[in-house]
Amino acid sequence: MFVASTTVFDALLLATIFAASGLVHLSGAGFVRRAYERWQFPPKFYRVTGILNLAAAIFLAAPITRIWGAVLAALVTFFAVVTLLNHRQYAYSLPGMLMLAALIPAMLAGPI
Repeated sequence: MFVASTTVFDALLLATIFAASGLVHLSGAGFVRRAYERWQFPPKFYRVTGILNLAAAIFLAAPITRIWGAVLAALVTFFAVVTLLNHRQYAYSLPGMLMLAALIPAMLAGPI
């Protein structure tokens, strides 16, 4: 029987969230492109964000690289929150702040 601790569950849940986010960014959906254009990011910058999100998800999923995934996820999320706050999107920045807090226990779920 497989029993996962809450920190491992947290890390895998975050990996799933970052993977989904990365896939949405890489798909180049219209609302993603319009948001990046409205905030004056370079064209196709959403692809860079998508690749970083997928890399964070892959690193978070593997126990041996989980700390690197948490660090990369924290960097990506931090800059996303700062961007949202700079554009006065206060309500949209709250989930990012909660994800930053959830990355703390994920960092503790490394290999034993």
